[in-house]
Amino acid sequence: MLNNQIVRHILTAIVLTMFGATYAADIVVIGHPNAVGLTKDQVSDIYTGKSQASTPLDLPETAPIRADFYKQATGKDLPQIKALWSRLTFTGKGQPPREVADAAAMKKAVAADPKAIGYIEKSAVDGSIKVLLSIE
Repeated sequence: MLNNQIVRHILTAIVLTMFGATYAADIVVIGHPNAVGLTKDQVSDIYTGKSQASTPLDLPETAPIRADFYKQATGKDLPQIKALWSRLTFTGKGQPPREVADAAAMKKAVAADPKAIGYIEKSAVDGSIKVLLSIE
């Protein structure tokens, strides 16, 4: 028999899913410490394959922040993004962003590559990377 806490978590997850609730963290786009800031349109273009100005990195599909990032940065949900990248890959016009394991791997990857950009929770920012845009 499930205890009350587990049942409560399951019901909360169901309710949040039903009402389309999203992850509530402050999200920032990050880059190499020497990178220049970006606009929301530039980030959207990079993460939808319209621009190759930077190399986009992604968190895993299972990361709650990912859906929020795409919705806020591009105005598209994950199925739309997946379909977009499938089309671009099939036609030879682009490759989807490379996935990294977590925020620590994201910070390490963008700190090592001046062309790479990624996204993390604002609370995870440290001196190894630069905030290029706050997503709102």
